[in-house]
Amino acid sequence: QVQLVESGGGLVHTGGSLRLSCGASGRTFSRYTMGWFRQAPGKEREFVSAINWNGLNTYYADSVKGRFTISRDYTNDTVYLQMSSLEPEDTAIYYCAVVNWGSWSPAGSWGQGTQVTVSS
Repeated sequence: QVQLVESGGGLVHTGGSLRLSCGASGRTFSRYTMGWFRQAPGKEREFVSAINWNGLNTYYADSVKGRFTISRDYTNDTVYLQMSSLEPEDTAIYYCAVVNWGSWSPAGSWGQGTQVTVSS
């Protein structure tokens, strides 16, 4: 089991940027596709982005394509989500997780999440 801890959320204005981090521990981090999900108030949790085990392939939901960039650092077992041109619709709790590549479904336990709030 991979244990995950998200950080980096905060309050920004429309058009601003944030970088989220997800520290992983436990089973071998480099073997897994990792990704980000988010859950806005009153809505279901949705897929945002994924990066495959070797970092060579990434995938984004249409709603964030061109604005968000996912990356991973194997030296410290961390996954990042660089978010730019933020919009109020991006307001949500962001979670990282192990992801099933292709189905974009979560494949393990969740961290506590990190709150992102974008003010208009």
